[in-house]
Amino acid sequence: MTRRIAVLLTNDDTSAFAAHFPDDGQKVVQLLQPLRPYWFFEVVPVKDGVLPASPTDFDGYVITGSPASVNDDHLPWVGQLLDFIRALHAARQPLVGLCFGHQAVARSLGGLVARNAAGWGLGIAPTNWHLQRPWMTPPLTTTTLMAAHNEQVIRMPEGAVCLGGSDFCPIGSMQIGQHIWTTQFHPEMPLVFMQALLGYLADKLDVDTLARAHASLANAADVPLFGQWMVQFFDECFERAQ
Repeated sequence: MTRRIAVLLTNDDTSAFAAHFPDDGQKVVQLLQPLRPYWFFEVVPVKDGVLPASPTDFDGYVITGSPASVNDDHLPWVGQLLDFIRALHAARQPLVGLCFGHQAVARSLGGLVARNAAGWGLGIAPTNWHLQRPWMTPPLTTTTLMAAHNEQVIRMPEGAVCLGGSDFCPIGSMQIGQHIWTTQFHPEMPLVFMQALLGYLADKLDVDTLARAHASLANAADVPLFGQWMVQFFDECFERAQ
């Protein structure tokens, strides 16, 4: 069955560096479309103040990462997105949040997002899964994905369940009800982008942070697996709604 998935683009980076790569919305489509070629994906530029008219306009939603902060109350689109997340939650529409999306879900529903005192999470990072869910097939106890964040969820919303994390990022993944799943990390981000990003940040971050990030790239990221988990999460939501 054809499903309509909105990818809510929140990355507002207009730098020359960002222009060399597909935007984060297109990265998500490139990850998921081959896994569900009969689904329709539309990138919605939330960062420009554009949102679907109704939560039911699409069957499912993905919120991308962003260099913006979910605490940036001076950005009108951030508040608009938080309101829309609350509407999605009330309608029990399937939603996956990635990095900024993970944090936006937390803040919109009463959680707390703040700077990590340990600094940047950058490079390839683990999530150790405390709980397994049916859509996590094939199952792994630990997955690795790209990280690029200096804020993270430090208090979950009421009713949220932490599915996994790490010492550096204890709340690495949340589930809310049966319809929301989030991760602090970036399944859509390819290695070539992270390598270029570290080069771009070479004169902007401290030497130790950059050295740890470069060293982490010796590990493989579980990108295809995580994409599979994402579409299987949506599948389970859709089956439950029938």
